[in-house]
Amino acid sequence: MQATTQLLHSIPVDAQTGAIAVPIYQTSTFVQEAPGVNKGFDYSRTNNPTRQELEKIIAQLEKGTVAAAFSSGLAAIDAVIKLLESGDEILAVNDIYGGAFRLFEKVYKKFGITVTYVDMSDLTAVHRAISLKTKLIWLETPTNPTLKVADIRAIADIAERYKLLFAVDNTFASPVYQQPLTLGADIVVHSATKFIGGHSDVIAGLIIAKDPEIGKQIKFYQNACGAVLGPFDSFLLIRGLETLHLRVQQHTRSATQVAQFLQKHAAVEEVFYPGFGGVVSFRLKQDSESAASIFVQSTQLFHLAESLGGVKSLISHPVSMTHKSIDPEKRKAAGITDGLIRLSVGLEDAADLVNDLEDAFQQITQNKKASGLLKKEAGLVSI
Repeated sequence: MQATTQLLHSIPVDAQTGAIAVPIYQTSTFVQEAPGVNKGFDYSRTNNPTRQELEKIIAQLEKGTVAAAFSSGLAAIDAVIKLLESGDEILAVNDIYGGAFRLFEKVYKKFGITVTYVDMSDLTAVHRAISLKTKLIWLETPTNPTLKVADIRAIADIAERYKLLFAVDNTFASPVYQQPLTLGADIVVHSATKFIGGHSDVIAGLIIAKDPEIGKQIKFYQNACGAVLGPFDSFLLIRGLETLHLRVQQHTRSATQVAQFLQKHAAVEEVFYPGFGGVVSFRLKQDSESAASIFVQSTQLFHLAESLGGVKSLISHPVSMTHKSIDPEKRKAAGITDGLIRLSVGLEDAADLVNDLEDAFQQITQNKKASGLLKKEAGLVSI
């Protein structure tokens, strides 16, 4: 059975009513027959039928045993870090999402959990960075925003050799393009806000565990700490999953055309695109924050906003938006420079998106010419 068919038919028909869509059980609590005697549910923080169906579906899709749905992607990351103890060390990808960096550095560091950052496309560097305190390898692949791709299986072998937990943020690739648990990872995390939700109308996070015991610990933290996904948001993710394969395939077709256009453009220094997915990043030849700021404010179809993976195209400037919380030197070392721009290519016609970008490039050119004239009039440019 093909993956799309399998996914659609893993979403159950409601046994009680025959509803083709999973019902939204918008309730906080459940009536019990006697203390501790119920129909499998007692309180919606602990478990909810709609959220339970979502968790079953995503566990099957990612080839895991246990899944847990959270109120945001960061809440999911937070639950993974709770598997560690004070004195432990995380080995994390250096080109890391700014929110994860902030969580590691501003929250968990004060509890004695330290982080070492390394380019995980360099396996030798990964080996060298492991210490006696290392307990978890944290990988994003492709990375955000420079879209580096790491060898999941090779890093899984390293994690197994040193008896380390290995977690992969699979947000950018989605389960359509990679399933890290089948390649040796222990845990998969998603900001389901992105491609899984797919419509920019829900904030959510997912964790899928390969080992039932790890899954049990994650479920404990989900309930004990309470950052659970509500039933309506769970319903929205289930609905998003129904079209995931179709959407991701179209994102890829359009993003490929956008990347090819950027690769040939005279104003572009470098293009970052791994050949799949809906995210394209590029660096302007005029590698400055002012030029990037003009560009991201000049598009009409690409809306200036945080996030990605939705049906409408988005544009962002990582230095001043998603990665602002990261130290400037660390940003530059990871390739996140002032002139770097990230695109989330939506489902609009690719030709229209290319034209929109070309118009924005014209704005930079016009601004540069106007700036040169002003300097000339002020006697700052020799003629």
